[in-house]
Amino acid sequence: MFRILDAKQLASDVKWFRIEAPLVAKHRKPGQFVIICLDETGERIPLTVADSDPEKGTIELIVKAIGKTTMVLCRKEKGDSIAHVMGPLGRPTDIEKVGHAVVVGGGVGTAVIYPLAQALREAGNYVSAITGGRTKDLVVLEEELEKVSDVVYATTDDGSYGFKGTVADKLVELLEDKERPIGAIYCAGPVPMMRAIAELTKPRGIKTIVSLNPIMVDGTGMCGGCRVTIGEETKFACVDGPEFDGHEVNFDELWDRLSAYHKQERVSLERMEHECELDAQ
Repeated sequence: MFRILDAKQLASDVKWFRIEAPLVAKHRKPGQFVIICLDETGERIPLTVADSDPEKGTIELIVKAIGKTTMVLCRKEKGDSIAHVMGPLGRPTDIEKVGHAVVVGGGVGTAVIYPLAQALREAGNYVSAITGGRTKDLVVLEEELEKVSDVVYATTDDGSYGFKGTVADKLVELLEDKERPIGAIYCAGPVPMMRAIAELTKPRGIKTIVSLNPIMVDGTGMCGGCRVTIGEETKFACVDGPEFDGHEVNFDELWDRLSAYHKQERVSLERMEHECELDAQ
């Protein structure tokens, strides 16, 4: 069992956890993830390791409650436990000195870009971070990014905080700044967001790395559930990724595969809600 040492609410449906996982903390590098299982018969879900402390043997996870398993996880508090935390998995980010590096996070995708910003800055890059959400309450890790980036831009779709518009809209402004040309862009978040950014940068020839989070089961390349098409090749996000060249990703296929189990997910949520009603009675 893996103990939850601390937990706090970042937004209405987003929660931060510090978990005791010494081996993961010791070996984890930016860009990698873990697969967790709440109990012996539970669903296996991938989560990015937002940060780690090898000396204390802890890792940090940021979770958005969007399905049954993540909803149950977000109800856990300090002192509770998770049955399994497996990792670190995936290929670490290739950290290079590119001059001006821009990291872009949409929603909980900010958990992915946070460790990247730190590593890119340590490599000698000037780091601009863009983080966004639909409203102010959904903008997360802004203060943390400020500690590891040279400049941070917060955006909201409704204009309730920071720049009014999407993260892609803000990126356009940075792309037009001729005084500080961008050497590379790293982004994570909803598929439409990553696709929009890749479409913006492809004509400009700017290296764009996207972090993909397709459906995974084992996390070792055996099940094939996380397969994605990159250029003309089939790749497995769990072992070949999760990061890929955004200009080569088949986003249509990725979106279709992410939508494959929506019906089953609705049924699972309805059952959970019914069980909660019975417990309450």
